[in-house]
Amino acid sequence: MSQQERGINTPQNIALVKTIYSQFTQGDIEGVLSHVTDDVSWETPGFPKIPYAGRFCGRNEVAKFFDGLGKTAVFDCFEPKEFIAEGNHVVVFGFYSGKGRATQKPFATKWTMVFTVQSGKISGFHEYFDTQNLGSAFN
Repeated sequence: MSQQERGINTPQNIALVKTIYSQFTQGDIEGVLSHVTDDVSWETPGFPKIPYAGRFCGRNEVAKFFDGLGKTAVFDCFEPKEFIAEGNHVVVFGFYSGKGRATQKPFATKWTMVFTVQSGKISGFHEYFDTQNLGSAFN
């Protein structure tokens, strides 16, 4: 397998992640989903305190993640700040804030997101953040 097939093209990988963030902030979830592999592994911590959290396998499951996110959280700030690429991974440090839809309680946290790229698409995603802070917005 060539480096390109394994996803080792750091400028293109960063551009891919930036595209996904742009689509997310514009509400274009179908656009985001078009950039993930059929067998993507997507993980966000904090279940059950965070209602949209969990491990999602495959594009259809990731669509359910975004549906749950949209139904339970409102973001007023989403800021990817620093991008680091190595091999087929892109690590992004950022910040977001918002509120739980049902409770109207606020949340604000720094986060780290790790993307794995394979053949120009996202094959893996794992997010890290203050689950206590975010979880309190939903209870």
